[in-house]
Amino acid sequence: MPAPFHHAVAEGPETARAEWVTTPDGLRLRLAIWPAEGDAKGTILLFPGRTEYVEKYGQAAGDLTAAGYAVISIDWRGQGLSDRLLDNPATGHIMDFDDYQLDIAELLQAAKAHNLPRPYYFLGHSMGGGIGLRALMNGLPVKAAVFTAPMWGILIAPHLRPVAWALSWASRHLGFAHVLAPGTTRETYVKAAPFDDNSLTTDPAMYAYMQRQVTAHPELALGGPSLRWLYEALVECRKMARLPTPAIPTLTFLGSNERIVTTTPIHKRMANWADGKLQMVDGAEHEVMMETPAIRAQAFREIIAHFDAHR
Repeated sequence: MPAPFHHAVAEGPETARAEWVTTPDGLRLRLAIWPAEGDAKGTILLFPGRTEYVEKYGQAAGDLTAAGYAVISIDWRGQGLSDRLLDNPATGHIMDFDDYQLDIAELLQAAKAHNLPRPYYFLGHSMGGGIGLRALMNGLPVKAAVFTAPMWGILIAPHLRPVAWALSWASRHLGFAHVLAPGTTRETYVKAAPFDDNSLTTDPAMYAYMQRQVTAHPELALGGPSLRWLYEALVECRKMARLPTPAIPTLTFLGSNERIVTTTPIHKRMANWADGKLQMVDGAEHEVMMETPAIRAQAFREIIAHFDAHR
């Protein structure tokens, strides 16, 4: 069933289309598809981060489709235009991190139903990189993978980590799992934080791009996570850290000024990824795909070259 897609703020290919799908547990999710330009080389499964929505990747889809790849992406449950999970839609929430794998199953089913070209490739950012690593471990059928600032650990000050574990665990048993995690607000980050010293990008044009999207369509925005989300994310990252690395050719980008996800698990896993490479991006913040034109252009050249090399 067709779903809304806000072309004006996506600023990407006009060929984009969106549709609704329903998960086995009854949630309505929004998917977006960008067809490849020319002869298709395959399809990129693009997994967004927490708080994100498919329009945010309109410009990225333009680069990828111009290189001959179709792109399919998703609004995860609880964000974008997909069903929110709490009465207060501004709070990010999840019951179990495994639930995101149900969303992936719908994305794959849609890719097959629309006969999107094979082979498939994976591109995941931040939380999408955490969800995606678990999917790769579960056998996601892709030829190669790219991560940008993957959430393989939650960035919490060492002295606050025991508090975060205890408080988020207690919230599940004492009836306040829906409460915002301490230090977060219901206002989405790009509207709450000024450009100066923001932790997403050093490019003012890209920051303005993100601000325009949630200003024009506030229903896309999401604030901080719930205590339940925090607990489930902590548990998932701990579980994945103990699991073997999947045998998939992988390229991971990490900004030298990363301040959103913890970087130690990224360095540790990539140092032992047999067919993996960690690409440090000097001067970049969290959003490598939405950095300055020079950084962005180089990143997309390397992403496309990586996928091209594993066709």
